[in-house]
Amino acid sequence: MSIKLYNTSVTLFDEVKTRACPALRGKEPAIQTVSLSFYRFPRVRDRIWAFAMMGLARPAIARLDGIGFWKLCGAGTGEGFTPVPDTAVYAILAVWDSAARARQQTQSAAIYRRYQRRASESWTVYLTPTSARGAWSGQSPFRPDAASDSGPIAALTRATLRPRTMLRFWRRVPRISAVIGDNRDVAFKIGIGEVPWLHQVTFSIWPDAGTMAEFARRDGPHAQAIRAVREGNWFREELYARFNVQGAEGTWQGRPPLARIGEQT
Repeated sequence: MSIKLYNTSVTLFDEVKTRACPALRGKEPAIQTVSLSFYRFPRVRDRIWAFAMMGLARPAIARLDGIGFWKLCGAGTGEGFTPVPDTAVYAILAVWDSAARARQQTQSAAIYRRYQRRASESWTVYLTPTSARGAWSGQSPFRPDAASDSGPIAALTRATLRPRTMLRFWRRVPRISAVIGDNRDVAFKIGIGEVPWLHQVTFSIWPDAGTMAEFARRDGPHAQAIRAVREGNWFREELYARFNVQGAEGTWQGRPPLARIGEQT
């Protein structure tokens, strides 16, 4: 069985930048890489530790060489798309100046090793942004590469809810979670966020752009929720991004999530 885990088609030179800045001529601009690391903590004492690290880990992560934008997140129960926090699962999202730096730091940096030692299971996926619109904490963290979507792709949405709309939003989420959970095309899906109920991040991996677009076009709970969000102005801030999947390390629920894509081909 052959499983394609890496996308090796990247743009090595940015003509606009090298023409605008002669000092960059002959140099290879780095391709931005995003890492998303998930950790599972079954023991109560490790869950307490992970919760405390939502604040205590910040200085160590901010000092890492090559890191840009980053966020520490908790997760929801079930498929993750629920208002009930899962105290056993935490995540670290980070933007790096190169793929090599991303792999080096997530595997070797002291703060990441501390999470790995405490966790019973961990999985990190490496991503190249291909499109992004909107803002996250007032920033535009992802710099899309010129490469088009190919192979396994990931979708990430992030929103800050308006307090007056929180109840209406979370009432719709269980139905969306059920639909995604039943979709055999989804290789991986989870809901995370910085602050429970106020911030919502959805992350999913699909075999290709076509299967993801087909799900988005269906007139079901997902499409209905999107219409309600637009009509009711539920979000104070939102971001949508797509990525090519470079590769991954580790396991989740006892197996590499990307292996599911190979089994379906």
